[in-house]
Amino acid sequence: MLNQTAEYALRAVLYIASQEDAGPVRVDTIAADLGIPRNYLSKVMHVLARSGTLNSTRGPAGGFVLAQPADEVSLARVIEQFDPIEDRCLLMRRHCSDAAPCVAHHRWKRVASELRGFFRETTVADIVAGAAELPAAAFR
Repeated sequence: MLNQTAEYALRAVLYIASQEDAGPVRVDTIAADLGIPRNYLSKVMHVLARSGTLNSTRGPAGGFVLAQPADEVSLARVIEQFDPIEDRCLLMRRHCSDAAPCVAHHRWKRVASELRGFFRETTVADIVAGAAELPAAAFR
């Protein structure tokens, strides 16, 4: 459904939100707890920081935190930087539309619309509510 970079971004942001009481979270910690390659994750995190989704601080007590409250950050905001939420053909055809549909188009169109709505309407807070008690493996 999501490309790997968008998935890593989403998992990292959800993890950071679940750790908000602990202060900034270091890339090394996120990478180790989520099983994501550190260098790859570091690049993803810096994209999220440049976009204003995360704030980063340097130094021994540095790391990443959400730039806004979790209830103001939609899942779409996180993933669209890496995998735009758009009408995609279920069969991955380049030119699939109402005018030139694939065999799955009319059924998939409804599902795709609901999926876009989910990402746009669901916030990070909606997902991590009650996640403080969950182990890091819950974010894998």
